[in-house]
Amino acid sequence: MCNSWQKTLIEYICFYTTNLSILKKLLPIFSYILHPIFLSVYATLFYLYATGDIFSTQEKYFVIIQILVINVVVPVLFYLLLKSTGHVKSIMLSQTSERTIPLILQCFLYILLVKRSIVITRYPELHFFFLGALFSTILALVCVLFKTKASLHMVAISGVAIFIIGLNIHFQMHNPYWPALVILLSGIVASSRLEMNAHTSREILIGLFVGIMPQLLFLYLWL
Repeated sequence: MCNSWQKTLIEYICFYTTNLSILKKLLPIFSYILHPIFLSVYATLFYLYATGDIFSTQEKYFVIIQILVINVVVPVLFYLLLKSTGHVKSIMLSQTSERTIPLILQCFLYILLVKRSIVITRYPELHFFFLGALFSTILALVCVLFKTKASLHMVAISGVAIFIIGLNIHFQMHNPYWPALVILLSGIVASSRLEMNAHTSREILIGLFVGIMPQLLFLYLWL
């Protein structure tokens, strides 16, 4: 007969194994929820939340619509065009060769945003965030040219994490939960990409570096 502690240990192992299996099934979902094309929208929403009543409700809606059109609708439509012509196979852009055209397009979209829409005189913090995202995209494109694959998911989530942590400090929100949440989400995204065999640990780290460094450099200009 098993002692009570042995039964407890067996129950714990069964519970852990079951939950680990469920977690592994849930992890891929985060690769879609936290896909790079959506993260700029999340960052913008947090920025508008952090700024409080600085902007009118109408202006906030206008900003969100601009980001949705430029950073979500246009890339999705362009992806569908590339997929129909056989240039890409998946929205995850798993092959390095598939990334060149989408990254070049994203560079132009970011330039459009910082030049015409999210201008420094009106939205300085958000302007520098998208400027950092532009430089991260350029670095990711350089990686492609050198046949190196960086995790674009990690590029995006790590950049957003630095931005949200910076906003938390800049606006003196004194809320430790936001930095903790974005750091946790960054870890979940990394685990998700590894679980899906989409990247190696090296590619995750490259993506982390590419996403963080430009945001840290521009952080000094607005923090």
